[in-house]
Amino acid sequence: MNPLVRIALALLCVAAPRAWSSTGSVPAPVTQIMAAQRLPGNSVSIVVVDPDSGRVVLGQNPDTPRSPASTIKVVTTFAALDLLGPAYTWRTQAWVRGVLNDGVLDGDLILQGGGDPYMTLDRWWSFVRALRAKGLRAVHGDVVIDNTAFSLPPEDPGEFDGRPNRSYNVVPDALMVNFQSIEFRVLPVAEAHRIDIVASPAPANLSIVNRVRFAAGRCGGAAGRVDFKVASASWDRVEFTGALSPHCAERSFTRVLLQPATYAFGTFVELWRESGGDLTGKLRIEATPPDAQPLLTFDSLSLGEIVRLTNKFSSNLMARHLLLTMGKERSGGPATLEKGVAAIADWSRERGLDFQGVEIDNGSGLSRSTAISALQMAQALSAAYRGPYAPEFLASLPLAGVDGTLRSRMKSSPAGAVRLKTGHIDGVSGVAGYVTTNKGKTYVLVSLVNSPRADYGAGEPVHAAMVSWMLDNL
Repeated sequence: MNPLVRIALALLCVAAPRAWSSTGSVPAPVTQIMAAQRLPGNSVSIVVVDPDSGRVVLGQNPDTPRSPASTIKVVTTFAALDLLGPAYTWRTQAWVRGVLNDGVLDGDLILQGGGDPYMTLDRWWSFVRALRAKGLRAVHGDVVIDNTAFSLPPEDPGEFDGRPNRSYNVVPDALMVNFQSIEFRVLPVAEAHRIDIVASPAPANLSIVNRVRFAAGRCGGAAGRVDFKVASASWDRVEFTGALSPHCAERSFTRVLLQPATYAFGTFVELWRESGGDLTGKLRIEATPPDAQPLLTFDSLSLGEIVRLTNKFSSNLMARHLLLTMGKERSGGPATLEKGVAAIADWSRERGLDFQGVEIDNGSGLSRSTAISALQMAQALSAAYRGPYAPEFLASLPLAGVDGTLRSRMKSSPAGAVRLKTGHIDGVSGVAGYVTTNKGKTYVLVSLVNSPRADYGAGEPVHAAMVSWMLDNL
């Protein structure tokens, strides 16, 4: 980790922490599940807190620093709501440099990113249409990408788990479009005896080499295998090989390709031409020149909506953008990781949260260095429950058996009673959020398992047993 980040994290402390004392231990039904899952007691931290009074109802290893995985997003999103407010928006802007006459720009079109965490393909298309609605129809110059709102050191997206082209590993960028992702559909066309590969989107600067053979006969073995590889260091060329029978089902998968600026450029060119626009120039990556003239400002979704998407679907990229944005708003641009961590440090002190020893890292939980105790996380959740934006925050958490990352878990829970952020990386399983019991009282629950057994699903039964006991006994 960057030394400046470690220094900032070491300063996460408060002068007069609130008193938090435990009155009970983890109930027998839960410890029995732990034993059945062969989880040592020292590998599990559980805390239940009454958010109205601050009383710790029960706890096990409450002060032990743990890897929280994606449950740390409850801290990042709560801080963002608290510091920026739910109506906060990001701005993506278009500028022109040159002469614009009757819809024809003799000069450059500058696309300036403001850190929008959710510029999906649909919204990028809306941005293109908004430019056309301004009367722009032809660009006789280059497209300039300005992503200087973020200043981040080079980062290997495959460092975490060796899978750099997976969407959960995508690295932040001030002009991040569609999570830098492309969905590929591989489908046999029986009538034409060929295999088609359909990319969505299909950036103009992505080369797709299709060497998949059409194989007659049944689907299986060599006639049912398609291999994919990224065939260039800049991720702008992919190759498909193998063979597929017409009796095989369509194959589909999503990968991160190109680089943030080249992806934004390639998809912009694709959509611009689809809209009927003319563009012949090349890509340049540089800051907006001082003599550029504003043409369009395109607002993001509100922060309240972004927080909901971040927590419901556990978006690492969106959480990282939130951390960077907090730093930029607190300390000025450009956004850096150090400013983001410092912003949460300052916020925690102002909030009276005892974050001594907490390591936030990038704010998403996709990290081997992030650490927090169950009690510290419970303190933050209790403050969020009493905070001015509690409705927005609580509504952002997945509902057991209903949506988000809890859609298929704890389905027997009463409707709306269990709102928990989930977390899982190698060796870690966790939940953090709120449980409203059968008596109508809401409690904070944080349950974190750090053990190799978590990779075999040992954590989920413990979390579920804790929720079940709370519903019936508190």
